[in-house]
Amino acid sequence: MNDARERRAAFRAWVRANHPDAGGDPAAFAAGLERRRRARAAEDAPVVVVRRRPGLGPLYRWLERRRRRRDRTVE
Repeated sequence: MNDARERRAAFRAWVRANHPDAGGDPAAFAAGLERRRRARAAEDAPVVVVRRRPGLGPLYRWLERRRRRRDRTVE
């Protein structure tokens, strides 16, 4: 956690020093942001989707929809 804070603090300091609104070079700033985006994309773990078995969930949802429909027609 502390390492992530240090990296974020370093990045924020770099942004403050190189931002075009603060007198930095726009092309260098854009290149630095692109380097950071590529580095973060390489660090991210792949997304794994696990499909759950249906179980009784669909039955409960069907019963709830049916109950709501019945309550609506009674009024």
